[in-house]
Amino acid sequence: MDLAHDLQTIAAQERALVFPRFDSDRAWQIGAFLRELAVARSHAVAIDVRTFGLPLFFCALPGATPDNVSWVQRKSRVVEHFRRSSYAIGLRLQQTGTTLADKHGLPATEYATHGGAFPLAVEGAGVIGSVTVSGLPQRLDHELVVEALCAQLGADYSQLALAKA
Repeated sequence: MDLAHDLQTIAAQERALVFPRFDSDRAWQIGAFLRELAVARSHAVAIDVRTFGLPLFFCALPGATPDNVSWVQRKSRVVEHFRRSSYAIGLRLQQTGTTLADKHGLPATEYATHGGAFPLAVEGAGVIGSVTVSGLPQRLDHELVVEALCAQLGADYSQLALAKA
């Protein structure tokens, strides 16, 4: 895996996957679509769609655990703090050889820089929330969210997907 290339691709994903407007109905559509993808692929995941401070969609599929719920919360906090994908923040820290606690003073008990939480951005408003999946390896959590957002926004996932690891 090429960290620099992945970071460039994630930045392109974050620039491209922006909603013209957003409301609770759209949150439900995103969450339900993610659930359909996960069920079809037999993924045991937790799925969360939220604006900052307001959960709008949540489900835990069979096989998901309370740990997945904790991971969703911790990854979502990273997006809220940095307004970037949790995976991008984790890769950047890996690239610089530091940790979230060392660089930013944020405790690992509250924040997780693993893939799976993606910024929910709206034109003219910026990042207003996050879409998060937990239960797969972190790169796959991230890509499942990106694939669903591409489908919801009519973007070409094949052009935005991370390179195969």
